[in-house]
Amino acid sequence: QVQLVESGGGLVQAGGSLRLSCAASGSIFSVNAMNWYRQAPGNQREWVASITSSRRTNYADSVKGRFTVSRDNAKNMMYLQMNSLKVEDTAIYYCNANVVPLSGMQYIHWGQGTQVTVSS
Repeated sequence: QVQLVESGGGLVQAGGSLRLSCAASGSIFSVNAMNWYRQAPGNQREWVASITSSRRTNYADSVKGRFTVSRDNAKNMMYLQMNSLKVEDTAIYYCNANVVPLSGMQYIHWGQGTQVTVSS
């Protein structure tokens, strides 16, 4: 069984910073691409950033230059450093990962989300 758990969310003023973490645990052989998504109230879930197992990264235009995604493959962890936060970054942030388990087929898993609130 595989679990993804996000942490690091909270309340921050506009212009501030937060660092989110995503921990993958369980019967894992390897973790391929990992992604951050977010969902604001009344909006659809949107993709924020991705990172491959070789650490190639990609970002949504709305966060490019402000957010940085990274990962620690040895720990099956992914991070999102969020700087220069804006009110419109307020959302629940989710991570997902394409996990190859010790047995069975690879599958995309989601975490439960962590709330980020940016005040003006």
